[in-house]
Amino acid sequence: FSSQRPNEKWVGDISYIPTKEGFLYVAIVLDLFSRMVVGMHMSQEMSSTLVIHAFKQAQMRRAYPNVVLFHSDQGSQYSSFGFMRLLRDAGIDQSMSRRGNAWDNAVAESFFGTLKLELMSDLAYASKEAAKAAIFEYVEVFYNRKRRHSTLGYLPPVQFETKSYQRRFTVN
Repeated sequence: FSSQRPNEKWVGDISYIPTKEGFLYVAIVLDLFSRMVVGMHMSQEMSSTLVIHAFKQAQMRRAYPNVVLFHSDQGSQYSSFGFMRLLRDAGIDQSMSRRGNAWDNAVAESFFGTLKLELMSDLAYASKEAAKAAIFEYVEVFYNRKRRHSTLGYLPPVQFETKSYQRRFTVN
């Protein structure tokens, strides 16, 4: 699952982060072109609202593109009426993995594996607010701007997109 340009294919997933107050649920939207997290939302509940807010953030951050293919697993949040209506109203096509087939969602699942490996120790966060702050900083300060990706020629997502943009619009 890859993409030749930004806003062509997005992938979403949900994970949970243990805290001493219970689980914090995190939904992300990744642009497959650059592996950049373009949308994220955190909540105490794993509902359709979680993925709707993450997707709306991605839309705003990416200036409401309408040619995106959005891919996710078949979780009830992604097949909910509210989420499917959001995609339909935006003119965005939805794609879902077959049950038991995680390969199509591997990029999003890999992101959460990386986040948990690099950010978390075996201990739970003291609070959900502490977890939110740490995850926000990891994604927005480190992952998108500094963390190098082998699939991107060892560039961070923001730098990869900037370089790609410059190549496309450089006049020879």
